[in-house]
Amino acid sequence: MGLARSAQGTLVQGTLDLLVLKTLTRGRMHGWGIARHIRQISQEVLRVEEGSLYPALRRLELDGHVSAEWAASENNRRARYYSLTPRGRRQLLDEQEQWTGVVRAIARVLET
Repeated sequence: MGLARSAQGTLVQGTLDLLVLKTLTRGRMHGWGIARHIRQISQEVLRVEEGSLYPALRRLELDGHVSAEWAASENNRRARYYSLTPRGRRQLLDEQEQWTGVVRAIARVLET
């Protein structure tokens, strides 16, 4: 599982996979677009570095959660575009449930 980084440091193991899968629900995207979307939506708090993103995308592809194909980007450069597969959608639902459970558990600890 990959790690996403916040402005303050590293987040929980596996968050990168969750963020990538969720981002790809918007449709086919290349790696730079995925990283940009996560950074923008998080209001610059979450930054995904290339050294983490591309190995995560490759792992997600090998696991059958994303598919990939080469195509021309907006600026006419060759880029690898990633799409969420049906198996990836199921994985996303599972990971969202797990994440919600972790967040609730942390909230309970912080409330005591």
